Amino acid sequence: MTVRIEPLSGEALARGLPALARLRIAVFRSWPYLYDGTHDHEQDYLSKLAAAPGAVIVAASDGDEIIGCATAAPLDEVEGEFSEPLVTKGYDITRLLYCGESVLLPAYRGQGLGHAFFDHREAHGRKLGGLTHSTFCAVQRAADHPLRPADYVPLDAFWTKRGYAKVDGLVGTFAWKDIDQSGETAKPMQYWMREL
Repeated sequence: MTVRIEPLSGEALARGLPALARLRIAVFRSWPYLYDGTHDHEQDYLSKLAAAPGAVIVAASDGDEIIGCATAAPLDEVEGEFSEPLVTKGYDITRLLYCGESVLLPAYRGQGLGHAFFDHREAHGRKLGGLTHSTFCAVQRAADHPLRPADYVPLDAFWTKRGYAKVDGLVGTFAWKDIDQSGETAKPMQYWMREL
């Protein structure tokens, strides 16, 4: 299996959006996101990413099929709900790279692609200039959640190895519909950060 990784921006980014939507719906359906995604919601969400001048999609392809994607953009170019918790805490969002989703089909996990996604996104942030830190947020679920798999291993150790640390008290709230719910509910999202 030979996987090719390439950053997509501009017109290439726009061409990668359908694959990103497909992967977000498939991958985020699993724990811990439990996202019951729709193509309409994805089109709305991803159109905002496409409008960010400094955005990038890092795409992993096996042959002609995109099997994984990760996104990033300057935080002041993304939707306000992502930046609002940082603004409230006094961060200068013009200095922050926001790493959005990282979605990869299960068959391709454990082969270093997660590291490659971060490498490319962080390199993109440095290339843009003026950005000093990289940040992302991850959903927080109750340890006793009924849909939590018994063998689930959180990604905290992976993120820590990458140089990221949880930012104490920096928690946002995002709403989406879970696969076991009839409507959207708000979820706490813990922010992590590292220097670029």
